[in-house]
Amino acid sequence: MKRIVLSIFTLALAIQIQAQTERPKLVVGIVVDQMKQEYLWRFENDFGDGGFKRLMNEGFEAKNAHYNYSNTSTGPGHASVYTGTTPSIHGIVNNNWYSKLLKRSVYCAEDTTAQAVGGTEDDGHISPANLYSSTITDELKMSTQQLGKVIAMSIKDRGSALPGGHLSDGSYWYNSATGTFMTSTYYMESLPQWVQDFNNRNLADEYLNMTWELSNPLSEYSESGEDNSKHERGFRGKGNPTFPYNLKELRSENGNFGLLPSTPWGNTILTEMALAAIDAEGLGSDAISDFLAVSYSSTDYIGHNFGPQSKEVHDLYIKLDKEIERLLNELDQKVGKGNYVVFLSADHAVAENSQRMNELGFQYNNFNSRGLAS
Repeated sequence: MKRIVLSIFTLALAIQIQAQTERPKLVVGIVVDQMKQEYLWRFENDFGDGGFKRLMNEGFEAKNAHYNYSNTSTGPGHASVYTGTTPSIHGIVNNNWYSKLLKRSVYCAEDTTAQAVGGTEDDGHISPANLYSSTITDELKMSTQQLGKVIAMSIKDRGSALPGGHLSDGSYWYNSATGTFMTSTYYMESLPQWVQDFNNRNLADEYLNMTWELSNPLSEYSESGEDNSKHERGFRGKGNPTFPYNLKELRSENGNFGLLPSTPWGNTILTEMALAAIDAEGLGSDAISDFLAVSYSSTDYIGHNFGPQSKEVHDLYIKLDKEIERLLNELDQKVGKGNYVVFLSADHAVAENSQRMNELGFQYNNFNSRGLAS
């Protein structure tokens, strides 16, 4: 059995004794891509009281949850959290795998019969078709005779399609070519007006004209390593991986709108999308339970780019804490305290940089999966 390095919280305000026989008006599932459990404790002193700390202090934490599989990555992680079972059952064994039947590599959320809606064609062949099990979101739809709404969203398509399940009313993901959110014909033939309106706000362009600066003085970032580490990749067009990062100057050499997921504003735009969905879809507005699945992906992009000991990851979680607080505050106002349930989890964690560990005296070797496949 492998210990899964994630935490699950349920907002205590929503699980009072008198609520045990009542359905919550809204369930909000938050998955933070590549979040190590220890981040919540390592960065705790930098968090405010209304975000991660609110969940930790007022909720229930599963400290010793286990999933019986070893390959932790985005696809199987999301599928396992939302189905409650393992890859051998739900079918999502990795982000990609080789199909003996098709004699080619298969992407976990691919669906060649689905077409793009509101985005570039190559990014639209997406659905949960490869997911063999039902999800908690599917079970909600079936238990409410399809009356409960399910909305899922993420920067990554697989972080939206898998949590949304087979019966999602709308699963949306970020299109790096356009800086907007899209979906596929598996779900609908055209984007709802509220998604079109959201896209017309051009938030990605606005955010990519900003500068990523530290939230606090550098001297206060004692729970992370040096700002200029040789183990960080950084961004093209900037000599050293050090703060600040002028995104306006960097965007042209880093994929333009494709740069956004590798910045804290990838989380910000997703929070904005979630708030827009709550209003436009009327989530939690009646006695029939709805479900909002939100998967923050920028933590994974930045984690891969800079590493778990970086100042960038440290600052990212300080900023994400404020996003979580903003979402919870809006839920308090729009749905009402005691009327909703929140869980927080991760799809997978991250290992330390092997070169860094060797320098510290450990004996780490890199596993070349491509060499094995060849």
